Amino acid sequence: MITLNPLRWGKQYESLEFNDVVHFDTGEPIARVGTVGGGIVTRDLLKAHLAREALLAVPTEELIAMSKKAAELFEHATLTVGDSQQSVDDFVHQQSASTGLPEHMCRSNMAKNSFVLSRMDEILQCLTRGLDLSILSKGYGDEGRGVTVSYQAQTPILGAILPNNSPGVHTLWLPAIALQIGLALKPGSQEPWTPYRMVSAFMEAGVPAAAFGLYPGGHDAGGAIMTKAPRSMIFGSAQTVAQHSGNPRVQAHGPGFSKILLGDDIVDDWEMYLDVMVESVLSNSGRSCINCSGIWASRHTREIAAAIAEKIGPVGVLPPGDSNAQLAAFTVPAMATGTWAMVEQDLAENGVTDMTAEYGEKLIEREHCAYLRPMVVHANSHERAVAAKEYMFPFVSVVECPQAQMLRHIGPTLVGTVITSDESFITAASRCVDIDRLNVGPLPTNRLNWLQPHEGNIIEFLFRNRAYQIAPMPVAASSS
Repeated sequence: MITLNPLRWGKQYESLEFNDVVHFDTGEPIARVGTVGGGIVTRDLLKAHLAREALLAVPTEELIAMSKKAAELFEHATLTVGDSQQSVDDFVHQQSASTGLPEHMCRSNMAKNSFVLSRMDEILQCLTRGLDLSILSKGYGDEGRGVTVSYQAQTPILGAILPNNSPGVHTLWLPAIALQIGLALKPGSQEPWTPYRMVSAFMEAGVPAAAFGLYPGGHDAGGAIMTKAPRSMIFGSAQTVAQHSGNPRVQAHGPGFSKILLGDDIVDDWEMYLDVMVESVLSNSGRSCINCSGIWASRHTREIAAAIAEKIGPVGVLPPGDSNAQLAAFTVPAMATGTWAMVEQDLAENGVTDMTAEYGEKLIEREHCAYLRPMVVHANSHERAVAAKEYMFPFVSVVECPQAQMLRHIGPTLVGTVITSDESFITAASRCVDIDRLNVGPLPTNRLNWLQPHEGNIIEFLFRNRAYQIAPMPVAASSS
């Protein structure tokens, strides 16, 4: 059984306490993870400046090249992870076993993380709008038009409290290394695999080990990172996002409430876009913030809901190694039963109809885990409570709403796909501050262009644009 030890700025730490990572279905231990407390994290973060200094000693272009090499290693190589040699198949089996994700989804998320690393030069060029990256390293420089610009790093390291539910979110912290910002990561208790393997790949590619801290532990370890790191990311619920709202030190990521809006000009031909809607709802077992939780149209909503239900309603539970598996397990059964109780409350409201009722039981309970099978509900108005809900399984509400009222009522929307050729509707959607990522046309909500910012630009989060003026010093008069 593999043992994963904390990493304290590149050095393995022998923990006194360990937590088991268990198989989601059998409950059998599959890994031991050494833990640290908040005190150790606090002491280590006093030396965070050394992580940045180690990275500043390596030119940015070399770190980008190392990132590309790390991408190849992460996706294809056997790496030293913890006290073991981990092959790609080992990684996939371990991640699936602890998270309940089907193995093909683990491979897909692995490829997504690798893709971001392999295109790091292009991604940074887009996120910085073509800025010479040496300006970020030096702190100032000429951007090419005879004007001095300055970008000041606001932190030596990026802290991150990582989640258990979706390995794809790790793409958000990957650019830090190429930006010469160290990492202090608290791995998810059920998904330590991605951060451990990624850090191993970075170090194997030549990135200084002193840039990395891995701190498995309890809430006190996470709290220390959030308190002591000048910039940190956290992944959680809507309550987590609300808790950190307005705090410039924290980038909080939560539910996406992503949606598809069908314009009046194309809604009569909704069948043309059925595959886009189904993919947006079902991909990655509906676990991602970019999965579609609401489809809004002014008419044909019952027919649309019935057609989606016919596609995804029959989806059942398959073994995680089956390439046709579409559902991930809830590794904590109480989360599934609690979610189902909330769904039942939604269904009790007048005007809400379960369009997947004919496809059998939705809650599947087992000894150590549970599943929720796909659901499509119809809401006859945006005023129905379910129109603003998002759940951690393939669940979508199809909402009847006049086009003229949609943008006023959709609420926070991480990805908004607006399918229309109506220029006035496109303009209104472009101006809608509730939509973070706007897709115009038949683009599934789950297909992201990583050359564009996601939930905030990491450059703007880690660096501050400030004034920087330079005047020549007078030459001292020589003494006769």
